[in-house]
Amino acid sequence: MPESFFEDERRVLTPYFTNTDRDVFGLRLPEEVAGALFSRYSRSAKSLRRVFLDEFHGGEGLAAGLLSSRREPDNPAALRKAREFFDRVLVGYGDDSVAQLGGAHVALEGISNVAVKAIEDSRVGIAFLEKSTRYVRFDQKDAGGSWLFHPEERLLSSPFREPFLALMDGLFSAYAVQIEPMIEGISRLLPIEEVDVRHPKSGEPLAWADVARDEELMRIARRAYAATVRAHACDVMRGFLPGATRTNVGVFASGQAYEQLVNRLLSHPLVELNALGGALKTELDQLIPAFVKRAARSDYLTAMREATRAMARAFPSAPPPAPTAAEPVRLLDWDADAEETVLAALLYPDSDEPLPALRARVAALPAGERAARMAELASLRRNRRDKPPRALEAVDYTFDLMGNFGIYRDLHRHRILSQERQLFTTVHGWDIPPELDEIGGRALWNACMEEAAALHEKLRGDFPYEAQYVVPFAFRVRWSIRMNLREAIHFCELRSMPQGHPDYRVLVQEMWRQIERVHPSLAVWGRFVNRDAYRLGRLQSEFRTEFRRFEVGGVRA
Repeated sequence: MPESFFEDERRVLTPYFTNTDRDVFGLRLPEEVAGALFSRYSRSAKSLRRVFLDEFHGGEGLAAGLLSSRREPDNPAALRKAREFFDRVLVGYGDDSVAQLGGAHVALEGISNVAVKAIEDSRVGIAFLEKSTRYVRFDQKDAGGSWLFHPEERLLSSPFREPFLALMDGLFSAYAVQIEPMIEGISRLLPIEEVDVRHPKSGEPLAWADVARDEELMRIARRAYAATVRAHACDVMRGFLPGATRTNVGVFASGQAYEQLVNRLLSHPLVELNALGGALKTELDQLIPAFVKRAARSDYLTAMREATRAMARAFPSAPPPAPTAAEPVRLLDWDADAEETVLAALLYPDSDEPLPALRARVAALPAGERAARMAELASLRRNRRDKPPRALEAVDYTFDLMGNFGIYRDLHRHRILSQERQLFTTVHGWDIPPELDEIGGRALWNACMEEAAALHEKLRGDFPYEAQYVVPFAFRVRWSIRMNLREAIHFCELRSMPQGHPDYRVLVQEMWRQIERVHPSLAVWGRFVNRDAYRLGRLQSEFRTEFRRFEVGGVRA
């Protein structure tokens, strides 16, 4: 159920939001305020409107500033003329590029993880910020006394209603029972005195005795350590969370991107996504109506999905390999002449020769000389924020990947890449975090996974799409990624950073090793891929955050 507000709260909210009583709503806020609000929202268990009331409107005293700067038309006639112009261009002339000139912030709350992954499949002209499973716990029921899962209506109206509800109760109850023991166990395994600490400004290692002598540094260290341990425990426990787990997501997109998103949602076989498509269209009609007039169910998208599914089911295929035998990373395609292609592309802007001639000259160089020139250019990168040149987009790689649902959620964020996934299923088995053997809880974990797998197997024949709601994050999913070298460097450097989730760090490290194997002279560009292993890798990031928070606001523990 949507959060309810008191009458005086609704009066405060009404000027800034398109509604105060539904789970899908738009924002009428300055761009900067909306961005900051979404950022805070991603690390809070509160709804977005509650965060606004508690921390932006009253808490920070921003009401007067928001009222004066809110995007409200001073001249309704001018607004009407502008919309009429866009109507003529969009509908009369079909100039889609005009729809890129306008955008809107929208929040979608209480939607399932299955739904949010389908929404986040959109790539161009759209940005998302989703509620974190690392900073927000899922061990509390909502105001109605229900665990935080989406009650999928086709399952609830089927003979599987009771097994579905029982599984949801079992998974969330297991999470709730295990979360505190996991936090305590991690603290015992990795006590604060044994954790490496670096100075938040210089990055130099600090002896624990030096930290303990500095009262302020000690307070910051304890806050950072507590946040890191809590996040690590949430990382482990998220394996219990099923695809039905409710989440919140903030979206900013151009009108063109929203039109395509609504088309896809309205054309999807899941009831939840159809409803979200309609709700999103309703709110966008209040914010950017001219840009989404053509948004509707697509017969083409529906027919294509049905045809490919029927073809895949009829196509002879071997049974899936045993879960333990599956390769998590397979590099399938790469360019044989990639090294010559990239070096020629690097030199091309400063040459007068046509590209084919330049490629021929580069190919004639001895391999060692080509590698030396490549290394010389790559050495100019000082850190990962020095982006490699566009020439590295000239070669591509295709990976077939398998990792748990949680890993996929994190790596799915890179929307420039071409990604395709299979349905979330239980057929590839599940992962078991090592902490369960060190701290306890493996038996309960396996029992929950076995129950989920048994129900999924019963559902997948008649309810293939709805069966995804019962798949816990611990189960593996298969997906493919096609990326160019420039994208691969960004992807692997970013996702191998110490503060990343341990599961996906292992996967991207292996991806980079396979690129190194086929293209060693190109791999020198990935200078900042981190190959180390960490137990509390996020500690230094949290330490820097706490230090900056203290410097800016004098926040004390």
